[in-house]
Order: sequence, then C-alpha cells, then structure tokens
Amino acid sequence: MQYREYGKQNKDVIILLHGGGLSCWNYREAAEHLQEEFHVVIPALDGHAGSDSDFTTIENNASEIISFIDDKFGGSVLLIGGLSLGGQILLEILSQRKDICRFAIIESALIIPSPLTRLLIRPAFGSAYGLIGKKWFSKLQFQSLRINRVLFDDYYRDTCAITKKNMIAFLQANAMYFVKESIRASTAEIHIYYGEKENGSIRRSAEKLHSELGSSKLHRLPGLHHGEFSINYADRYVKELETIMKRH
Repeated sequence: MQYREYGKQNKDVIILLHGGGLSCWNYREAAEHLQEEFHVVIPALDGHAGSDSDFTTIENNASEIISFIDDKFGGSVLLIGGLSLGGQILLEILSQRKDICRFAIIESALIIPSPLTRLLIRPAFGSAYGLIGKKWFSKLQFQSLRINRVLFDDYYRDTCAITKKNMIAFLQANAMYFVKESIRASTAEIHIYYGEKENGSIRRSAEKLHSELGSSKLHRLPGLHHGEFSINYADRYVKELETIMKRH
C-alpha cells in the first residue's frame, strides 16, 4: 500500500480512504483544503492505481492501515474518513482497534451482504472487462457515476490500471462485507452519511449501521447520489469535517 500525504508539517492527522475503482484523487481537493491545518494521508488501497499490492480482503487492508498508523503516528490519529469500499475498510479498522481515531466519517458504506451480486460479478466482468480500456465506454461509466467532469482523465487512467483480477476481488468483497460485533467497543465518534438519491441497499445500510451503533450520528444528504459528497462537494465535505473536529 502506498500513501499520498499533504500538510506533513502539521500535528493532527486525518486519513481518507477512497472508494472502490477510484484512487487518491477521490479526496485530492479536500486534502488541498485541509493541508493548511492538518496532516492528511490518502492511501492508494490495495489493487488500485498507485498501490503496490493486489487486493486480498477488506480485513487485510484494514490491518495494513492500522500497522501504518502504529508505525508512523503512535497508534492513533484524529480522524479517519472513508467512501464506499473505503468506508467498509474504515468500519473494519474500527472493529479491529477500538481507539484508533477520535472521529470516524463513514460515507455510503454497504453493510448488507448480497450473495447474488457477488455471484454475478465474475461472469459480468469476464465478458465486459475488455471494454474498460475503450474511452467511449469509460465515458459512459463515468457519466453514470455523476463525478465532476474535470476528473475524467484521472478516472480513465486509474480505471485502466486496475487488473481484472483485482477489480473482481474488491467488487466481490464489497458485495459481501458485514460489520463485526467488535465495532460496538469503538470509542470513536462515528458519523454516518448517505445520499438521498443512493440505491436502497446503501440507504438501508446507513440506517442499519446507525441502529446498531446507538451513539452514532446519521446524516442524510438531500439530492446527492453515491460518492458526490466527498468528490463533487469537497468544500462542503471539508466544512463538515472541520465542524466535527472542533469538538477535539
């Protein structure tokens, strides 16, 4: 796993975990805003562009990040945020180490396993993976994600860099992730975000996670689709983080 860092001179550390199929640019704009006051670290998750390892499991990614925090920051940081797959990895981090961070920002994380979806991923990508390198096809996929158009070149470059093996691996892991009982011991202040226009599985996952973590705070984002909060509205995302961290 490789790491991109901003504001290394600052004491308080924020770690941001990008979504599946994306890379560090997921949080680039947010990091550029935060670097004046915070040390921001964005790992390139295993199996993604910029990483040096294949994707194995969500649990292994979580363990790698915990080891990084132990080695570099004495075992804890101020805040960890994560989108989608990154949100699942964050939930796993909280499950494995109860006092790893003061604040946790979970955005659009699926926690309701879908065995059918997992079963369909391999044959679907077996036939369609070759299209990923076609720019016209990538543009269609990009448009469906509703990501800011200025990020297309980043998206296209990094999607093409993901191997078929890794793409299948992290999509299957995403489809089957569930929250461990041990997360209830987490001492972090947990904030859960989901877009009003996300699919039903994500909305139900946010509500389920909130009900299982009684002290968590649930935030509904009016008018937003999957991933738009941290990617397309980085200024709003940063203001939200800053408001939460003022309680530090």
